[in-house]
Amino acid sequence: MTDAGIVAVEADEFDAVAVVDLAAALVRLRTVHDGGVHTVEAPAVALVTEVMRDFGWAVTVTDVAPGRQSVVGVVNGESKTPGSPGHPRTLMFEGHVDVVTEGDATGWSFDPYAGDIVAGVLRGRGSADMKSGVSAMLHAARAVQLGGFDGRLVVGVLADEEGMMLGAKRFAQDLQAGGIPGVDTVDGVIVCEPEGGEVCPVAKGAIRILVTFTGEMAHGAMPKMGRNPLPAIGSLLIALTEIERGYQAMVGSHPSLGDFSMTPTAVAGGSLEQMNVIPATAVLAIDVRTVPGVEHPELIALVRSLVDSLAAEQGIEASVEILDDRPPVDTPVGDPVVQAILAGHRAATGAEAVLGGVPGTTDGTILTRDAGLPTVVYGPGGKWIAHQVDEFVEVADIITCTRAYIVAARHFFAVDQLPTGDTNPIAV
Repeated sequence: MTDAGIVAVEADEFDAVAVVDLAAALVRLRTVHDGGVHTVEAPAVALVTEVMRDFGWAVTVTDVAPGRQSVVGVVNGESKTPGSPGHPRTLMFEGHVDVVTEGDATGWSFDPYAGDIVAGVLRGRGSADMKSGVSAMLHAARAVQLGGFDGRLVVGVLADEEGMMLGAKRFAQDLQAGGIPGVDTVDGVIVCEPEGGEVCPVAKGAIRILVTFTGEMAHGAMPKMGRNPLPAIGSLLIALTEIERGYQAMVGSHPSLGDFSMTPTAVAGGSLEQMNVIPATAVLAIDVRTVPGVEHPELIALVRSLVDSLAAEQGIEASVEILDDRPPVDTPVGDPVVQAILAGHRAATGAEAVLGGVPGTTDGTILTRDAGLPTVVYGPGGKWIAHQVDEFVEVADIITCTRAYIVAARHFFAVDQLPTGDTNPIAV
């Protein structure tokens, strides 16, 4: 790639062309998380691993599931400033290289895996979500390394973010068990997902629920000979709307995250090829998105009680399976990692950052939930472009975020202690 579309700044400590070249190369790799695909991240992890090793980092590649790999690079500086007692302060940059499917390629106006630069934008699936962020964080960490620093950097590219976040779960587990070579603690995490220039210390929680009603199959002409589970599904759909309204009224609309939601996303029961048969089972999938103030155990107990009640009314059996439970993230604005990326954005753009929220969940949700790590999300690309056709990211945005990450890391390592709590004077 040439340097077309890149406006370099003389003071930059990194090769802007190399940053965009790596992002483009990653986009051209079809690392799709899709049903039935068993090898996803491997080609991109191989490329990232090569880059990390060329930088002289200590690198660990972990198989978190068959065909699913994470890679973690560790960069050690001086260790004068403690993070936790006896340990150097440690900052982690985190991202992923698995992407959602392109869907129907005919709906794109260009090759979904073009990885080319046109009119100042990098085009292709994963350009924003989030291969540009991965490239930016790698080259930012390299610049901090070459400039010298007091502390430790961890650069993690974790598997399966678009699925059940197995990579983040494994990293958190290994961190707590002392199973990550060269890493005994992490004091803050910058998740480099696309957020349209916003600094996002808060993120919605998510609960994935699968409800199964089990009755008894019978002929449609003789309904009393069976027990139909479908009416219970209908009653549950109506009740979920009421629960959603009740929680929205109780917790209100979050200033950065918006409203609590409880959305039915899939239903299965019966067969259109056999419309004269009462099915034995009916299944409903529910996607719940929560905001701070919603207690997940109480909400789950309410759903279980409702499902049991509806099943009893219909004379059928029921089960509720919680496929995943991800609480909201609410990192205090005064936390050092949030203050660091606020400083990075200010230095890179000359303006104060807007504080925002992540509408979905990221690997940061798992790192906070399972390992108690303070997390904040900030990265190149529009907040709403992820998973859409004609995905793109502005090249200038990639470079801006690389600059912001460099300053953020130095700010994080330079400050001995910052107060927690919402003490930041920046207006939202």
